Amino acid sequence: MSTLLRHLARRAFMMLVVWLTGLTSYLTANAQIDTKATAETKALYANLKRVSKQGVMFGHQDDLAYGVNWKYEPGRSDVRDVVGEYPAVFGWDMARIEFDSLNQIDGVPFEKQRQYVQQVYAQGGVNTFSWHLNNPVDPLKTSWDKQDSTIRHLFDDRKAMRRYKSWLKKAATYLKSMKGPNGEAIPLIVRPFHEHTGSWFWWGRGHCSPAEYVKLWRFTVDYFRKKKVHNLIYAYSTDKFSSRDDYMERYPGDDYVDLVGFDIYHRPSPKDTTNRFVIETRTMVETLRSIGQERGKVWAITETGLELIPSANWWTNTLLPIVKDAGLSYVLVWRNGRPNHYYAPYPGQVSAENFKAFTADPQILLQKKAQAATLYKPVVAN
Repeated sequence: MSTLLRHLARRAFMMLVVWLTGLTSYLTANAQIDTKATAETKALYANLKRVSKQGVMFGHQDDLAYGVNWKYEPGRSDVRDVVGEYPAVFGWDMARIEFDSLNQIDGVPFEKQRQYVQQVYAQGGVNTFSWHLNNPVDPLKTSWDKQDSTIRHLFDDRKAMRRYKSWLKKAATYLKSMKGPNGEAIPLIVRPFHEHTGSWFWWGRGHCSPAEYVKLWRFTVDYFRKKKVHNLIYAYSTDKFSSRDDYMERYPGDDYVDLVGFDIYHRPSPKDTTNRFVIETRTMVETLRSIGQERGKVWAITETGLELIPSANWWTNTLLPIVKDAGLSYVLVWRNGRPNHYYAPYPGQVSAENFKAFTADPQILLQKKAQAATLYKPVVAN
């Protein structure tokens, strides 16, 4: 072979290597743990990554169902009442589905909740579900009734395991029942066994070992796959954590997690005049960014907020510095359950004007920008 031919062959080989490396990087960056995920779910996952480069979507728990001093009014939303449009992300809960209840844990009828999920999907928004399920070993105990070794007992007790599988079956049926206008399954972000770095739930750190937690998570995900629930994006959602190692201690593995996130609430001390919460939370966000980038995952603040929002400038002085330029997919504040328990402003609330300034920032994405991003259509590779 001539020198020229060898040179051309070597060049062609190197170009092939570069192309394959780029292709592998692209596929890894857009990969989901469920290889059989629906087309819409795959599109949403890829678009969550794409849109996070533009800004962070703002979310609110139970936003369409009720607010401060109102409930089940069509088209109503405290966020919309203040800024003129809906959030981009809507949080919901499945607790009580295990008991065939008509209503979920916050009193919202499951049928009505399904309709809200459909509305969010139709307007281009994102739905995410938590599940404050009761204890499958002792069903009379709630998520918050602390009981050590529940997970170990669950796998040792056939009766308890049959019960848990029956609960999962009901949850699977409900999750698959979320249908779009063409009969397609609506993609959902689900957060199994969240806030596990705390010990207030029976699956929390103080009540099980890391191995037991991972075993339960994997069993649950595998069960949903077996039941052909292919419209889910799985979010690993801790509470406050102190380091990367602390965050990853109970991580179920890259094959079992799509999104990495954490819950954090602002509970300021009257003596604290610094921005300690901002500094500590932003540090956690940067840890999350590092993990997400290394593992090809989406990252988000899955719950946050300041109850009653007594600080008039909380949105721009506290939340905005945490989420701005952070690569977060979304940030979700908790629900407006009653006049003495709310996390988003309503008209006349002390922080309402500041919330308008917060949402006016180009990096804060509400429903209109989410809709414009066509989150459920495939990403076209450049």
